[in-house]
Amino acid sequence: MTDPRTTPVTDDRVRSDVAHNARVWNHWLGGTDNYPVDRAVGDRVTAMYPSIGEVARADRAFLGRAVRYLAGEAGIRQFLDIGTGLPTAGNTHEVARRTSPDCRVVYVDNDPAVLAHARALLAGSPQGATVYVDADARDPERILRAAQPTLDLERPVAVLLLGILNFVLDTDEARRIVRTLMDALPSGSHLVLTHPTLELGGEGNEAAMRFWNEHATPPITARGRAEFAGFLAGLDLVEPGVVSCAQWRAEPGAARVAQFGAVARKP
Repeated sequence: MTDPRTTPVTDDRVRSDVAHNARVWNHWLGGTDNYPVDRAVGDRVTAMYPSIGEVARADRAFLGRAVRYLAGEAGIRQFLDIGTGLPTAGNTHEVARRTSPDCRVVYVDNDPAVLAHARALLAGSPQGATVYVDADARDPERILRAAQPTLDLERPVAVLLLGILNFVLDTDEARRIVRTLMDALPSGSHLVLTHPTLELGGEGNEAAMRFWNEHATPPITARGRAEFAGFLAGLDLVEPGVVSCAQWRAEPGAARVAQFGAVARKP
């Protein structure tokens, strides 16, 4: 059987002529790991929906607050970060280990550009404590197999799906992904989600999403509060529940962005 952690990545998977989400997101965050087509599409989306950069930054800040909570108050020592994107400041393993140096992290993505950067980033990490899995979020069974033995799936794990289920257009399939992951993990495990919405002031994003789906990959969809909450069914929400990701355990007065965020615990 092929080990998904060591499967070679071929260069023909990299498309410099089509904008890709990981690289456009990197552009919105002020990074340089992107191509002209990514910047062109990203700038066009920004022109249509000026707050998209705020969404990207709020999502990243939410990651930091959620991981600090999990590694601290919740006592989680294992993290499965799916759809991690291009590395930038404040990655999951860095944030977690500031709280507890013994945290173990598995990153999952299927973009070869992300893979190359992740290998360089993780080169200085303690051996076996942080690994990268080349896999698609639509194959949760493969992800769970590849996460071992880095993670002990008999002990609580925090599953991070930040801005990734919006690329799974079929809601039933997205629910299956979440259910498969969480069913495989014990009580005390956590689920961390963010997802764009046309609610919370995001109505202006609808035209930008249509443009994205015509000019970039992968295609994206927004979801409402009820659909987002459905991904958390059977789990206990951590306060303050389902809110704008910018306002989850943030400083008072934090501005709202059109991106839901939530953390929930498996009872």
